[in-house]
Amino acid sequence: MSKIIDAINQENLKQNIPEFNVGDTVKVMIKVIEGERERLQAFEGICIARKHGGISETFTVRRISFGVGVEKTFPIHSPKVADIQVVRKGRVRRAKLYYLRARTGKAARVKEVAR
Repeated sequence: MSKIIDAINQENLKQNIPEFNVGDTVKVMIKVIEGERERLQAFEGICIARKHGGISETFTVRRISFGVGVEKTFPIHSPKVADIQVVRKGRVRRAKLYYLRARTGKAARVKEVAR
């Protein structure tokens, strides 16, 4: 049974997912269905967490919208996630950036990786 699950995991992991880590600013394109129409909606923010692994891996993106912090958690291999684009690479020293929830303005910035 585990060989079957491993084969399914390997097949699904071969999708075009860019390399991104916690601290990176990402733009997630989400498929939204409104009635009979389907459109793409962008959600751009800082990736503050990546959890689990393999087929069930998720990541959390945080952004400030009209002065209010908004967080969304996306499964990486979900059919609702159309595309993930890395806008900028961030330099952080933690695996989870939950401390950004308590910070606002310039204190909530993440340094960019010098290339």
